Amino acid sequence: MRQLAAIALQVLFYIAFMAGVGYFSTRPAYTHQDPALALVKLSFSHAGERKEDCRRLSPEEIADLPPNMRRPTKCSRERVPLYVELLLDDRMLYRAELPPSGLSGDGASSVYRRFPVPPGTHRLTAKLRDTRREQGFDHERSETVTLSARQNFVIDFKADIGGFLFL
Repeated sequence: MRQLAAIALQVLFYIAFMAGVGYFSTRPAYTHQDPALALVKLSFSHAGERKEDCRRLSPEEIADLPPNMRRPTKCSRERVPLYVELLLDDRMLYRAELPPSGLSGDGASSVYRRFPVPPGTHRLTAKLRDTRREQGFDHERSETVTLSARQNFVIDFKADIGGFLFL
């Protein structure tokens, strides 16, 4: 009799636990973003150019190096930070200087930002400077896009296929 009561209590406990898990898997309702807005995402990783040009070594400098490290040029590993701007209808949405990753500052700079915007027709402009120049941009793209509510619009950057991609 005692064993039967223990099994019944255990069954009741499991039913209560499953009911709790079932309830909390759907409640409280959570909305990731306002369903009346569109979402523009700026997401890419890109390495800027090197901070210094490679330097050609003289024959004497090459001879002074250990045999396993002899090469004709010496290149700094450090890269320039990226400068990025994103405009929506000529209004600044995002502006940042992105430092290179890595312990030596020799890796790619990365960005992932989300911007809720009202649906409709907008002029998006993305700009990027990845060289040592002080002013201006090396890559720029502007496009008129029509965004609908709940739409995810992604802006990516691929230097090898022409720059900014509006997806």
